[in-house]
Amino acid sequence: MFTFRPVFHPVMTSVDHVPAGVSGTDRIERLYRERGDRIWRGLLAFSGDPEVASDAVAEAFAQVLRRGDEVRDPERWIWRAAFRIAAGELKNRGRNQVTVTEGSYEMEEPARDLVVALAELSERQRAAVVLHDAVGYPAREVARIVGSTEAAVRVHLMRGRRRLRGLLQENDDA
Repeated sequence: MFTFRPVFHPVMTSVDHVPAGVSGTDRIERLYRERGDRIWRGLLAFSGDPEVASDAVAEAFAQVLRRGDEVRDPERWIWRAAFRIAAGELKNRGRNQVTVTEGSYEMEEPARDLVVALAELSERQRAAVVLHDAVGYPAREVARIVGSTEAAVRVHLMRGRRRLRGLLQENDDA
């Protein structure tokens, strides 16, 4: 199984600080090394399936490489594309609800409980919570990524958080 291993350059801490003369491919490669694991973890939390997360990340990066310089903000584009790819894959598999698969990817107990609880949310609630609370996008950007309105995202966040609190509290009580 493929694992992301971020490599941090001591001088360049963000893809926004790419020196002149660095090609778009180099910029995307740096983005992959610096942010790929975070994108994958976000997709794992969203889909509950390491294979879906890996496939969506790989496809999103492949697509942004094909598009080249026409993508103004590759990181945001990759997040949006990867979430849409993962959602499409879950839909193609005939399930909108996530099931956490047992396998070679091991998570610590609190993380596994969170992924299991996230699986109980609707797809839109799950996407809103992961993109806003775990990744840090503002509600306006989450709305653009999931193809919704900012108001709807705020409602999904409120309901998703409330449901998560209840589910995680049930796990603690059990």
